[in-house]
Amino acid sequence: MSGVLDVVLLTEVFVTLFVIMDPVGTVPIFLSLTSGRSAATARRAAWQAVTVSFVVITAFAFFGQQILSYLHISLPALQCAGGLLLLLVALELLTGNEKEPTAAAGTNVALVPLGTPLLAGPGAIVATMLFSREVDGLPSFTAVALGVVLTHVSLWLAMRYSLPILRLIRESGVLLVTRIAGLLLSAIAVQLVADAVRAFVAGEG
Repeated sequence: MSGVLDVVLLTEVFVTLFVIMDPVGTVPIFLSLTSGRSAATARRAAWQAVTVSFVVITAFAFFGQQILSYLHISLPALQCAGGLLLLLVALELLTGNEKEPTAAAGTNVALVPLGTPLLAGPGAIVATMLFSREVDGLPSFTAVALGVVLTHVSLWLAMRYSLPILRLIRESGVLLVTRIAGLLLSAIAVQLVADAVRAFVAGEG
């Protein structure tokens, strides 16, 4: 199995994207955006939002490096910018100052703001682009691809069964999970910045 799949990389991709995209924390936002709509409409919004997010993330995974090359942006610069961006998101999660997106009546919330920027936000895009740089063969490609797919499956399950989840963990549970996610995300952000600084120093040396 290890010959066709990098289990360590798969775990890293899944955990990182899971923390950034926060399926459990998405539940109350999804419920607020789909309130007043039928159950069938809410279910359709769930898979549409996940599909939009998956397409955006995949596009940046394949073509993000070409964009960086065209703009003459180095990987350490991307890592540092991504780390600072993730740190801002982590601070919002830790302090409870995150802004919940709203949608006007009659609009398709699955596209905006659910699909993007709520799910496929800057943090998830940057993280996916960084992981795509580690692809050097079939095992690593399979790991990154499977990690992205599993994260989106988790997002769909969280939104699809949002009402039972919310009844189970209640608002206090969502708050606890959000704070833990913020702590983990801040650690990931600091590591990205540290790696970028190390790369800059090594490049200058």
